[in-house]
Amino acid sequence: MTAEELNALEIAKEVDARGTACPGPLLEAKRAVADCPVGGIMVVLSSDEGTMSDITRWCGKIGHEYLGDIEEAGYWKVFFKRAK
Repeated sequence: MTAEELNALEIAKEVDARGTACPGPLLEAKRAVADCPVGGIMVVLSSDEGTMSDITRWCGKIGHEYLGDIEEAGYWKVFFKRAK
């Protein structure tokens, strides 16, 4: 998805993990996913550039749909759709 499409998504749950180092953002996402409805879009804000690959691998293992990421000033927004 393009950055414009990602920014237009209706977000069900946002996790702000900026300032935490690996594996912090992934752990925070794992804890917060229960608060996101099945089929809902979750975005993880992270200043750790490894978060994109961590979230991508985790989504592949669990079955969530990785939608993409956007680089902002000093952090990334990582989007996925909850599968179960």
